[in-house]
Amino acid sequence: MSESLIKVFFKNWRVYLVLSMMFFCVMVIAWKVSTLHITERDFLQDQGDARTIRNVPLAANRGLITDRNGEPLAVSTPVQSIWVNPGEMTGEIAAIKKLAEQLELNAEVLELNINKKANLEFLYVKRRINPGDAEKILQLNIDGVYSQKEYQRFYPQGEVTAHLIGFSNVDDVGQEGLELTYNDWLKGVPGKRQVMQDRRGHIIEELNTIQTAQPGQSIELSIDFRIQNIAYRELKKEFITRRAKAASVVVLDVNTGEVLAMASQPSYNPHNKADMTDFSVLRNRSITDVFEPGSTVKPFTIAAALESGIYTSDTVIETSPGWMMVSGNEVKDIFNYGTLTTTGVITKSSNIGSSKIALEIGAEPIRDVLARVGFGEVLGTGFPGERSGVLPNPRNWGRHVTATFSFGYGLSATALQLAQAYSVLADDGIRKPVSLLKLSKEEVRMLRQEQVLSPEVVMDVKEMLGTVVDKSRGGSVLGANVPFYSVAGKSGTAHVVGEQGYEENLHNSLFVGMVPASDPEIVIIVVVNEPKGDEHYGGQVAAPVFSRVASGAMRILNISPDLIPEKQILGLTSF
Repeated sequence: MSESLIKVFFKNWRVYLVLSMMFFCVMVIAWKVSTLHITERDFLQDQGDARTIRNVPLAANRGLITDRNGEPLAVSTPVQSIWVNPGEMTGEIAAIKKLAEQLELNAEVLELNINKKANLEFLYVKRRINPGDAEKILQLNIDGVYSQKEYQRFYPQGEVTAHLIGFSNVDDVGQEGLELTYNDWLKGVPGKRQVMQDRRGHIIEELNTIQTAQPGQSIELSIDFRIQNIAYRELKKEFITRRAKAASVVVLDVNTGEVLAMASQPSYNPHNKADMTDFSVLRNRSITDVFEPGSTVKPFTIAAALESGIYTSDTVIETSPGWMMVSGNEVKDIFNYGTLTTTGVITKSSNIGSSKIALEIGAEPIRDVLARVGFGEVLGTGFPGERSGVLPNPRNWGRHVTATFSFGYGLSATALQLAQAYSVLADDGIRKPVSLLKLSKEEVRMLRQEQVLSPEVVMDVKEMLGTVVDKSRGGSVLGANVPFYSVAGKSGTAHVVGEQGYEENLHNSLFVGMVPASDPEIVIIVVVNEPKGDEHYGGQVAAPVFSRVASGAMRILNISPDLIPEKQILGLTSF
């Protein structure tokens, strides 16, 4: 029997050898696993915690916003945000208190927030802090505390451009102004990279970039910050002096339709909005607020009169005794101007004169002219909250409504609309789109231009507007004059509509003008809403602001003077 077993063993020895070797290997593996699990457990746990491969986001830089000359108006700067893993910090009262002290936060509130989010792995503690300060926080070596790179929007010009640029929120998403309009263009595309981090979030090694962050695209505005600064400064000064409710100014390039400056009051600091209670200060009033334009509409009434063929610039109109009754309602002038020509109606800003013209030619031709120059239309800037104003249909109007319509009541417009309308007068009757972005030479060449008024009519109207600021020709708005430059423009004063109708003692004061009048380069409109004090007429309140802004703009744009006194010319020649 034993002999047989021996024979069987030797016959199958190879099988037993293989089985023995396999048994030996299993024992070795079991011994190694036991050793690692028992004797080297702490060491291996530390090494595993210390080397974790993670995918971390790469923040994308938001696009730059500059003025037409490359002056930065909105830039993004790198910052750090501190976040925690609530699961790692729940119950760590001492660590939470230490973190709160360093970040100047309320420790009890922070602890409460962490405990509430204990089931999450991510909770922001403080956003957008200085990278140096963030590094100090990480050096505290508090378990569960990490940092993340982000970008913060910075506005170098502050409140001077706040209404135009707007601002973005803590997540770098545009909320107001052009930041909102062009958010999709400005925002970048976040990337992703693979890194090895220790358990405190410190990057030990960068492994590879999975997706490159794509920065947002920049935009170049039509704004010239030098002119913007002057316009803002002068408007703010008048706003404070007059104790006004609001104010706005627009400077428009006649040749291209580009907005060179746009400012509103009251303004705000885009870097400090935490304590803001009156959100109306966020409005860019030049685009979002409408008003009845008052006497600034009279040039378009005169244009309609000239187009009718019934009137010329020398047609005589009797305005005595300075008032008249229309359908039981009084229409009056400030003074009794007596006998005027059509030109004199503009020079003296006669409500009686414009009313008599409107009653003769009808409201339809006036409305037609206003529609052609852009009233009642959205201008297409894309700016948030842009208004079209109201240009009503006069089909069933009575005589009194027709009369008041001729001097700017019963319709509404924005400051930008009124500026564009006057740019048509400044540019020989050509209407072109307005732009908040800088246009290239090719874009300027391809501008859509419409001849909406005849050059002959515009020439006459522009000549009439020149008399408004010329004392020798009967004008009285002398505050609008610009040294060494000819000016053509029109003041306006309109009663403000209240709950019970027009308020007797509340007015909007306006002045719109072009300079130099001989070959206009820019149009400027100034609107001061509800100025306080003894003066409220547009020629008293808004015209001086126009003069100061225009004077600075002429210098900056290097426009040659066209109105040098003869004595100075002779003096220069003899020299």
